[in-house]
Amino acid sequence: QVQIVESGGGLVQPGGSLRLSCSASGSLFSGYPMGWYRQAPGKERELVADIADAGFTNYASSVKGRFIISRNNAKNTWYLRMIDLKPEDTAVYYCNTAPRDLYTWGQGTQVTVSS
Repeated sequence: QVQIVESGGGLVQPGGSLRLSCSASGSLFSGYPMGWYRQAPGKERELVADIADAGFTNYASSVKGRFIISRNNAKNTWYLRMIDLKPEDTAVYYCNTAPRDLYTWGQGTQVTVSS
């Protein structure tokens, strides 16, 4: 069983920045790409960024150039640095394997972008 815990969300003004963290414990799949997903009210969960074990990254077009995903394999921790945040980035953010979620979802962390 894998436990995932996301943190770092909050309320931020448009143009602001946040850094999200995700830690995982338990029987993790070795070398599997990890991703950050988000789910806005009334919308389906979407993958916004993923990172391979070797460090290669992919981003959704809506966040490219503003979000940076990184990982610390030794600590089983993943990060999402978000800058120039927009109201449309408001969502609950989750991490899991990518592009297919293999672990039980964590509780997520709420990001609200509003003036």
